[in-house]
Amino acid sequence: MSKQLTFIEAWERHFKKLEQYVPIVARVHGGHHPEFHEVHKLFDTINKKCKEAGSEKPELNEELVKLREITNNYTVPVDVCESYEAVYKMLAEVDKAYQA
Repeated sequence: MSKQLTFIEAWERHFKKLEQYVPIVARVHGGHHPEFHEVHKLFDTINKKCKEAGSEKPELNEELVKLREITNNYTVPVDVCESYEAVYKMLAEVDKAYQA
């Protein structure tokens, strides 16, 4: 069984893909899933805080609580593409690592 990633490890593993995927998913699915625009805004805030924190763990509790609410705990809608699903999976992994 693999060990739980630290927040920094999880973020470093996923942030480049998230930076690519989140704006595209917002553009493609935002019309039918307007909640994803809020996910995009929260991701941008989280990304900024992480970059400012450097190797330290940033304060993200408020943003992650909002993400869980907006995404219904990262529940993937049935009518979306694999990229949308991948974004939720990566965000969920980052969130889990943050809470550990």
